Amino acid sequence: MIIGIIGAGRVGCSLGKYLSEAGIQAAGYYDSSKEAADSAAQFTSTKSYTDIKELAAQSSLLFLTTPDGIILKVWETIRNLPLEHKIICHCSGAMPSNAFTGIKDTGAHGCSLHPMLPFSSRFSSYEQLKHSFFTIEGDDTAVQAVSGLFTGLGNTVCRIEGGCKPKYHAAASILSNQVAAVLDTGFRLLEECGFTRQEAVAASAQLVRQNVENILLNDCIQALTGPIERNDIQTVQKHLDCLSGEDHRMYQILGLKLVRLAQKKNPTGDYAGLIDLLNGKL
Repeated sequence: MIIGIIGAGRVGCSLGKYLSEAGIQAAGYYDSSKEAADSAAQFTSTKSYTDIKELAAQSSLLFLTTPDGIILKVWETIRNLPLEHKIICHCSGAMPSNAFTGIKDTGAHGCSLHPMLPFSSRFSSYEQLKHSFFTIEGDDTAVQAVSGLFTGLGNTVCRIEGGCKPKYHAAASILSNQVAAVLDTGFRLLEECGFTRQEAVAASAQLVRQNVENILLNDCIQALTGPIERNDIQTVQKHLDCLSGEDHRMYQILGLKLVRLAQKKNPTGDYAGLIDLLNGKL
């Protein structure tokens, strides 16, 4: 299997480096930016292509690692090339493989593969891929081949339905990106109490780490602590009184979700008053 990668950004560079270091043969890169393709090829000891047709001809498996909004444009560019028996795989988390319209007519096999991992750097994120969990969906032939490639490298690959991709990606975004928004809110509130940003991050680091570790080890319900779990209406009222605007709304929304977890942890507890408070009824 010879790998070709269209798109030399963070995902493309990381994927190419991970595979090449594992001894998987790679043809190289094509990108609309020749500079990006050149640097990716140098980084992975592969070749930079200025002709997308040449890269497609050299590859038995093409990864489309462009931004989501460009995937369909790339597909329209390559769909009329000789693709019989080739595997076409995009790496969008939200888009299913049926975006490759008419792929059956080309004789190629399509799938989508998504690593549940934040790619922050073109040249260092690849190191995390050895620990990454992947989801895949698409044509049976493509799924079998691409799954086999990554499970052979020690990764876990889970097959999902194409229709679940938007919800799956929403879940990943909540677990990753939106956690950043919650943490930023907490840091900012500490700054309003007189902390510098650096002090706010340092002071809460152990709290954040320990909480995440407890959740991953024991699940959300058993790891739950704090005034909502304790049904401490007076403390929650004080929290709401000092917050305004979107911070107040966020506390209410997340608080109600925490109540549901608390009710599961403490099934005999009466959280009716706390629910009314968070709904603005008190």
